[in-house]
Amino acid sequence: MKIAIAAAIATLAAAPAAFALQPIPGSITYNGHQVQLEKAPAGSNFYRDFFGPNGEHVHETYQVNADRSASLVSRVSFDR
Repeated sequence: MKIAIAAAIATLAAAPAAFALQPIPGSITYNGHQVQLEKAPAGSNFYRDFFGPNGEHVHETYQVNADRSASLVSRVSFDR
């Protein structure tokens, strides 16, 4: 029983990393680029709009981390 509980906890802990959004061409964190923001407070959000690799309009939301880097938290694509 303890093994099953430990396995369930490990699965839940690893799940967010498995479902994390991956940057696409046009994302500010694409190809492993690290953005360092100087004035944005940690925990705040900012947005980026661009046209994706297939010509679709992409709206991405980023969150500022405590170390002033940015993490991609959501993406919405719209047809033109």
